[in-house]
Amino acid sequence: MRIAKPLLLISTPLGVAGGLREAWRFNHGLAFLMAAMLLVVAVAAGSVVAIVRRERGAEQERGRPPAL
Repeated sequence: MRIAKPLLLISTPLGVAGGLREAWRFNHGLAFLMAAMLLVVAVAAGSVVAIVRRERGAEQERGRPPAL
């Protein structure tokens, strides 16, 4: 696990960038659709993170320890 996590953190964005590049070479519309899908997934993940942080902050203001 010590090697796997950094390897995934590096290879995944490189693979996505390579996939977008190949999609652009194959068909520009396909690359646009892939980029739009990535944007939707990133917004969804960001909204989940924002909600969790907001709820955790509200719990800390009420004096309760955050649930893990």
